[in-house]
Amino acid sequence: MKTKILLVTALLLLLLTTAVAAKPVITADHTYFDINSGHYVLNGNVRVETGNRIITAGKARVSMTSREVWGYDGITVTQDNIYFTGNSVYVQGSLRTARIDGSVNFSRAGLQITASQADYNWKTKRAIFRGNVRVTQNGNTWTADSVEYNIKTNTIL
Repeated sequence: MKTKILLVTALLLLLLTTAVAAKPVITADHTYFDINSGHYVLNGNVRVETGNRIITAGKARVSMTSREVWGYDGITVTQDNIYFTGNSVYVQGSLRTARIDGSVNFSRAGLQITASQADYNWKTKRAIFRGNVRVTQNGNTWTADSVEYNIKTNTIL
């Protein structure tokens, strides 16, 4: 019986520790909670960090319940060696996706992609770039209407 209690206690502590670790760290110059929308409204030097994923923006709204982020005014999205910039971003944390709009720039060692829009999925590790896509890879440059890139395998599909 004592073993079962210890096991259940250990499992509960593990679950609680995992839940706390997954909670984002949010900072900004000015922050307030809009009770009508249920969103945190952030202005100036916005930083939303979840694990090794970091979003920065000039302005943002964050919903902790739906795990959504709307960032504006010059954004960056980074994770490990992945780096996106753009004018705005919409992140659906529960789906593990991000849509980056306006003057999108993606860079990684030996690769740079610019486009009007990019959709990135953290689960599949794929990014789809659309609109005025320009790819520079290992010194070669080419253009396309859209490009799909597998970040895990470092290949253009």
